[in-house]
Amino acid sequence: MAGVLDTVDARTQLVGKNRLESLLFKLYTDKVYAMNVFKIREVLQPIALTNIPESHPYILGVAHIRGQAIPVIDLGRAVGMQSLVGREDAVVVISEYYGSIQGFLVGSVERIINIEWNDIREPPDGLGESHYLTATVLVDEEIVEVLDVEKVYADIVCPKIEYHGMQEISTDLNTEGLAILVVDDSSFARSHLCKILSKINIEVITKNSGAAAFDFLREEAYKNNVNVAKKYPLVITDAEMPEMDGYTLTVNCRNDPKLKDLYLVLHTSLSGGFNKSMVEKVGCDDFIPKFDPRGTVELAVERIQALSKGGSMVTVADDTEMSKVVE
Repeated sequence: MAGVLDTVDARTQLVGKNRLESLLFKLYTDKVYAMNVFKIREVLQPIALTNIPESHPYILGVAHIRGQAIPVIDLGRAVGMQSLVGREDAVVVISEYYGSIQGFLVGSVERIINIEWNDIREPPDGLGESHYLTATVLVDEEIVEVLDVEKVYADIVCPKIEYHGMQEISTDLNTEGLAILVVDDSSFARSHLCKILSKINIEVITKNSGAAAFDFLREEAYKNNVNVAKKYPLVITDAEMPEMDGYTLTVNCRNDPKLKDLYLVLHTSLSGGFNKSMVEKVGCDDFIPKFDPRGTVELAVERIQALSKGGSMVTVADDTEMSKVVE
């Protein structure tokens, strides 16, 4: 299985084709779940763990893998099911989120599948905001739930994010008539970006899929006759979303004469080196790591200044961190 996961080259073959490679696995029952292969580094048999006092109850301990200490999370307990500790078929999925490496203990691994994003459906309404279901897909006549492993990790490691240490933004910054478009299927991520961008007093419009964002931008450009590249100095899009991923959204915009000049940025938890390859491949302007408030605000300010006339220079304080993770 490592051979399927170990090269950026292999992973990038689906980019711009609106397809997703997913790992199918089980938890405590025979029900099959899925997670995005892009975020997986390798799959290992259970290994010896070192207990960490006062750690989160879902963290089983730390594994020492090739000289690196990696926390291992019991995914079954984290999503409200029974613990997977002691299961003979259990494996540890090593993944990378927000520049951090961690393992998830899961039940048996089934196989890797290749599916189209437009075959993936958003979760049904009425589930609330605390669930860990990011999408569903039909596989072999069975409904497979795509787990939001990213949210699991964020809830355990980043339960509270505080923003501080940012210098007041100059009121001379001209944001009249401008807006930033945020595209992400995660309500948590959309809320996070809206909170960050509220610091610069600009309208933020959110969409929960690439398809919804593309339809919105085309309506603005063709029906409302808006110069979208000037009204929207920045479009921030998640990479992986149901119906249309961020890569395909970018490709579609670049191929549309009225949308091609938009400044499109990937907002993702994938690793930096991988994102640089994606940016070059699909034609994005840049990428922002998730949960990087300083980088997000600095880029937004830079883009607003580039399009606004008469706005004074705006800076972000460098002497303190803008964000802090508090457990």
